[in-house]
Amino acid sequence: MKTLDFIHLDASKTSKVIAGYQQLLADYQLLYANLRGFHWNIEGHNFFVLHSKFEELYNDAASKIDEIAERIMMLGGKPVNALSKYLEVSRVKEVSGVSCCDEAAKSILDAFSVIIEEERSLIIAASEAKDEATGSMISDYLKEQEKTVWMLVAFLTADCKK
Repeated sequence: MKTLDFIHLDASKTSKVIAGYQQLLADYQLLYANLRGFHWNIEGHNFFVLHSKFEELYNDAASKIDEIAERIMMLGGKPVNALSKYLEVSRVKEVSGVSCCDEAAKSILDAFSVIIEEERSLIIAASEAKDEATGSMISDYLKEQEKTVWMLVAFLTADCKK
């Protein structure tokens, strides 16, 4: 008995969706680890605001990691759970020891740039597989992330306008 039999999706068409989710899972795991590091190590005048913001972002990433892994399972795949494998395939780069607000914000923007690009590709794969649930889920992620990107860009350019 398979979930796909009951949700009426074709396994051969969902394989590309699963592959996209596996990539996204690896990238979110690196983003999550980076966000935890920024939360722990941030210093400076923006400490109170960013310490809380980074916590909000890593909690959101943790929730998305779980949703992604569960969706992989629903589609008949097995989510990768080895940190070594995430490091091998992630397009989000591991960051360590960052305490500067601007450097942390830029790193998050770089990560979201990668993730957003992958999510747009995943939406295309989902559409080809007639997987509306994936398309909807990822569209919701994009809406949130585009707003976060806009806010981070505003944060980084605020001092330049004075």
